Amino acid sequence: MTISAVLQTSFLGDMILTTPLIARLACDGEVHVVATPANAGVLANHPAVSSVIVYDKRGADAGVGGLRHVAACLRATGATIAYMTQGSWRTAALARLAGMRSVGFDRSAGRWLYSRRVAYRKDWHHAQRLWALASHSRGAESAMVEQLRPSLYPGAEDYARTSALLDEAGVDAGEPLLALAPGSVWATKRWPSYDALAGELVARLPDFRIVVLGAAGDAPLAVAISEAVRHRGGPPVIDATGRLSLLGSAALLSRCAALVTNDSAPLHLASAMNTPTLALFGPTVPAMGFGPLADRRATLGMDALTCRPCSAHGGQACPLGHWRCMRELSARAVGAAVTRMAGPS
Repeated sequence: MTISAVLQTSFLGDMILTTPLIARLACDGEVHVVATPANAGVLANHPAVSSVIVYDKRGADAGVGGLRHVAACLRATGATIAYMTQGSWRTAALARLAGMRSVGFDRSAGRWLYSRRVAYRKDWHHAQRLWALASHSRGAESAMVEQLRPSLYPGAEDYARTSALLDEAGVDAGEPLLALAPGSVWATKRWPSYDALAGELVARLPDFRIVVLGAAGDAPLAVAISEAVRHRGGPPVIDATGRLSLLGSAALLSRCAALVTNDSAPLHLASAMNTPTLALFGPTVPAMGFGPLADRRATLGMDALTCRPCSAHGGQACPLGHWRCMRELSARAVGAAVTRMAGPS
């Protein structure tokens, strides 16, 4: 039996997209995962994960002392090989301090410390790139979407809190729900017209209740959406911002007919629950490898703009000052696309 470690200390979406790799490795033995405090919780209940080692690299585990502490915890698992899904010098040093062989991408900053380097394929989805760390490029070439789709396992408490939220809102058992996730850490990724979209959807999908997902900081966006729906005479919007855990949000998405989201973490939560997903891309593009993986999926963006993509993550302001990639994406076009998606298969 092989005991392996997966080091993923990047963003939440990256951790979700790492779960296919974790599941692949678990076929051969134990898998221990190094995660940040922000993304560790999403692995709760996952049957492929033997343990999660939390690495608070910007807090309690900052500095060389913290690195040595986490390395000791990693060494205690008995893992002999580390898969470097986050390619910094720091994680490379962590694996070296733990006395482990390491496998990572040939473009990573820490690649000089790796025992084996794998080609980073820009033309692949990121889940497929990560899969290749364990399967080599030849095996990853033939990987199917079902193998690359992320997996999450909300627990009984997550589903109970979701049910309580819907009961509180007076949602009937068979009432169709449509989720909107208007937030993002990066300002330029936030499509500014979710309220206008909500008004469109009242007319296009009158039988659907809209639910707004996001962090507590997204509450003002939920208020604007609620006001737009109320103005058009639609049913009350369900505001779930800040009320559910990550796995609770995944549980809620499993109840929804479709999700409209920016290029942000809810996109990957929906992929894991196989919820039909319409993803809106502005400063980034799906070709970068982070599009949806649900069976029913679509993306929209202003493809004619030559300034896209402008960065790997998006930024807090448009570098050209016009932000056309998001401003010119119309609520009518998005409304038509989500109506097609939320309808019968």
